Amino acid sequence: MAQIDKHAAGTFCWVELGTTDQDAAKRFYGSLFGWSFADYPMGPGEFYTMFQLDGRTAAAAYKMGDREAGVPPHWNLYVCVEDADAVAARALELGGKVPAGVFDVYTNGRMAVIIDPTGAAFCLWQPKQTQGVGVMGENNSYVWADLSTEDRLGAKKFYEGLFGWKITPGHGKDESTYLHIMAGEKGIAGIQPAVMRKPGVPPHWMPYFMAADADASTKKAQELGAAVYAAPMMAGEGLRFSILADPQGAVLALFSSVK
Repeated sequence: MAQIDKHAAGTFCWVELGTTDQDAAKRFYGSLFGWSFADYPMGPGEFYTMFQLDGRTAAAAYKMGDREAGVPPHWNLYVCVEDADAVAARALELGGKVPAGVFDVYTNGRMAVIIDPTGAAFCLWQPKQTQGVGVMGENNSYVWADLSTEDRLGAKKFYEGLFGWKITPGHGKDESTYLHIMAGEKGIAGIQPAVMRKPGVPPHWMPYFMAADADASTKKAQELGAAVYAAPMMAGEGLRFSILADPQGAVLALFSSVK
């Protein structure tokens, strides 16, 4: 399959796991998705893991440190931008937070962590040497994202103002249903309806990974130690998904098409 060499501004371009046990995460995702990996030193006793699928970067992982004390394991989603400083400044104007400022990641790119006004975190990525993941939308790779938040209309206003996304309900539906996120002509994500929110769970972005068979992959994940939060179910005509947490607690969804 082809290598993705560039991501359009305003689309998701990188997916990264923050975990408490990097070696265990490598075993789990290696078994579940068939990913291989390469580790790159970050500092004394620290390294950054690049997950590979058929020689292309599919995701990454790092071990959470003291700066993230109290934060559970999680997946970070990055949006490609042309100017991280300008977009971060706009996020502040729209009511978001930029807790660590904007900074360079060696010569790979420039980034910022953004907390939207509803409390969900995501990252900006201004590519330099590293454009983003090299594979999306294939089996065992990232394919979609959902935002879960109580303030759906507040989130809609923020992201439309920040990225120019168009966020609308499905054809013939109203604002209480699943909201579809379009970056230009491309569907990239959605905002979950209120009925899908679990009480007490903070706002968050959740990645979906494509599976050849969501049921079989969910069963395998459970055998590998994952917790299943939502058993495989239909999501519209011909689409099936499940929601689970890896053995360290990071939440993700599996997604497959059904003929």
